[in-house]
Amino acid sequence: MRIIPAIDIIAGKCVRLSKGNYATQKIYNENPLEVAKNFEAHGIKYLHLVDLDGAKSSRIVNYKIVEQIAVKTNLTIDFGGGLKSDKDVKIAFESGARQITGGSIAVKRPDIFKEWLHTYGSDKIILGADANNEKIAISGWQEESTEELIPFIKGYQQEGIQYVISTDIARDGMLQGPAFELYQKILNECVTLSTVEKKQPLIKLIASGGISTFDEIPKLAELGCEGTIIGKAIYENRISLKQLEQYILTTQY
Repeated sequence: MRIIPAIDIIAGKCVRLSKGNYATQKIYNENPLEVAKNFEAHGIKYLHLVDLDGAKSSRIVNYKIVEQIAVKTNLTIDFGGGLKSDKDVKIAFESGARQITGGSIAVKRPDIFKEWLHTYGSDKIILGADANNEKIAISGWQEESTEELIPFIKGYQQEGIQYVISTDIARDGMLQGPAFELYQKILNECVTLSTVEKKQPLIKLIASGGISTFDEIPKLAELGCEGTIIGKAIYENRISLKQLEQYILTTQY
């Protein structure tokens, strides 16, 4: 299972929120590049970078930080937040993102999101399926849609989506443990024999939100998650980079 630390950006700084509430923001570092370099120094290869300013303003804002990290590290970056137009996606990829995540756009403008999927390929486009009470949340989690989580993912499976990031918003930033039951449900219902029979891709589920201790990581791997995004637990020293480094060394092939 891939270990994917998160860097969330507001005003160029590395911050964390609780349950997506902007009023709860806490600044952990004023230099995201410094944070990214520290991750890389501990054997980490992947980075989940979120433009929270972009998510709020519905357009890419902090692409220069993507560029800095892409140029000055070898981290594989997936980028999300405010990607609403072809121009936004082009800027993200040109700035050095290897993958982009679309959440609100996949709900509000599925035609655009499907076009990205078909243009760039399923290895480049991640479906952001963040939910509250199993209803998809959009607009930087400031709105709840009527979309049900499982049917939403299944619908995009039929379009060829492979990578899915799912956050249980109620747990995000709360350090109360990930939504094991929810992830098991997603994997049970979206990764079945019928998926193969219908020639739909098996989803690569990336768990996000609530991770609080190192022991939860192998449990997510055992469930079948392809990756896990870890944020506040690292910044609050609940999980050390040394622990993650050791995990990567002992599990990589």
